[in-house]
Amino acid sequence: MKILVTGGAGFIGSNLCDLLLEKGEEVSVIDDLSTGSLDNISHLFNNPGFNYVIDTILNEQLMEDLISSCDCIVHLAAAVGVKHVLENPLSSIETNILGTETALKLANKYKKKILVASTSEVYGKHTHAPLKEDDNLIYGPPSTMRWSYAASKLVDEFTALAYHRTKKLDTIIIRCFNTIGPRQTGMYGMVVPRFIQQALRDDPITVYGDGKQTRTFTYVGDVVEAIYRLIKCKKGSGEVVNIGGTEEISIADLAQKIKELIGSNSEIVFIPYDQAYGKDFEDMMRRVPSLEKLESLIDFVPKTPLDEILQHTIEYFRARAV
Repeated sequence: MKILVTGGAGFIGSNLCDLLLEKGEEVSVIDDLSTGSLDNISHLFNNPGFNYVIDTILNEQLMEDLISSCDCIVHLAAAVGVKHVLENPLSSIETNILGTETALKLANKYKKKILVASTSEVYGKHTHAPLKEDDNLIYGPPSTMRWSYAASKLVDEFTALAYHRTKKLDTIIIRCFNTIGPRQTGMYGMVVPRFIQQALRDDPITVYGDGKQTRTFTYVGDVVEAIYRLIKCKKGSGEVVNIGGTEEISIADLAQKIKELIGSNSEIVFIPYDQAYGKDFEDMMRRVPSLEKLESLIDFVPKTPLDEILQHTIEYFRARAV
């Protein structure tokens, strides 16, 4: 099978490329390197089953060439990270909405299966757990740019579902919950790599807000395994599917855990949201996924323990610091 991975030089995308090639698939990548890196895929350049193009997914002619010649698309390309989205709101919305529309339109033209990556951010302000795929969604006002990312990804979901219902396009939407692991960067507001890098330098570990907000974290190896199984799955067309972890932890406790695992002398300090992100920022106070649908479709759920995930990620950053 020949699989096109948009955003394939990114954190999740490059790990997915590794797995797909290990499984004997052919892989093509398109990435504009806005948040990805050639370093993530350079070890694949000599693999005869791998090819890549550095360009934007908004290049419709190029996308048509790539999609017409593949068997399946995994659409991961998107603006990512709270910090990046807040600093680049217009380009983030354009990339997320227009890029996804291009991918879906061409997937429909050539009748290719497509997996569209969404995010747990679409759940908005919910504090109950677990979050189910058919839950109502609750957002803040449009003046709070945090919600622009969630809203743009929700438009992607609506568009994908519309293609499925009106054109019978074989599409699956995946909502990822805080994927972490090797190759993730802290440059765009990702909390775990930021904490790890601060702790390795014995710098203050900066927790935004009061640290009581809770998350679950998912090992990237588990996420790409779930994506691969969904590619091969004969069920699930037209479905929205959560992919996430189950160990809920507060951000303050996460900072303490990373400090202890590293043996760092860092102080944990709390930074008000307005200092970290500017005015009118709102956070999600809790995010825990229901994984019932994922398990029913592919008989798999992410199970890598948080401590193990963190150790893998710490080792990655330690090696890069040498």
